[in-house]
Amino acid sequence: MAKIKTRDRILDTSLALFNSVGEPNVTTLLISDEMDISPGNLYYHFKSKGDIVEELFERYEAEMLDLLAVPEDADISLDQKGFFLHLLFESVARYRFIYQDLVNVLSRYDRLQSRFRRILKKKTSAFMTICESFRRQEMMDIEPEQLQSLCEQLTLTACYWSSFDTLSHLNDRESVDPGRGVYQMMHLVIPFLQPAEQEEAKLMSRDYL
Repeated sequence: MAKIKTRDRILDTSLALFNSVGEPNVTTLLISDEMDISPGNLYYHFKSKGDIVEELFERYEAEMLDLLAVPEDADISLDQKGFFLHLLFESVARYRFIYQDLVNVLSRYDRLQSRFRRILKKKTSAFMTICESFRRQEMMDIEPEQLQSLCEQLTLTACYWSSFDTLSHLNDRESVDPGRGVYQMMHLVIPFLQPAEQEEAKLMSRDYL
């Protein structure tokens, strides 16, 4: 088995600590203690905690931008939408420290602000593409104004679900349930689907509980 590089171990350990106790409560000393390495060894790879946060954000950003590249001309099925939402919430759960303290994290690391806004726009655009595909296939009946509002609501829910979920178990931040997020997202869309698709979506959404 290949040995994990120290740099990658630092990133993985930092991510686990950020997620479990919150990024503001983690210091480079805590990270080095958790890894049982010297602070100097960590400093050799990362000059500050900010550098670690930025590199973790780059990982998250790459995952998210790849996922959000939804083909505009594709005939998307409900199953594919469900799988898309599942992957989206899995990624958010993996990097949940960003979302659980979103305003403060972006305030402290202002170079990430424009990049995060770009991701938000890509999310809204991806939801719009999926819903437009549903409309084109006559699976969804929705007015343009409602569609814009729905896609913004989906983006909002995807963005803040992690914080909402964490509020129910503040003493156990490791307890993460992305499936409930998928369930809520599906139920935002269901009222605008045709009757047959509504029933299919309801059945599918229950699998995520």
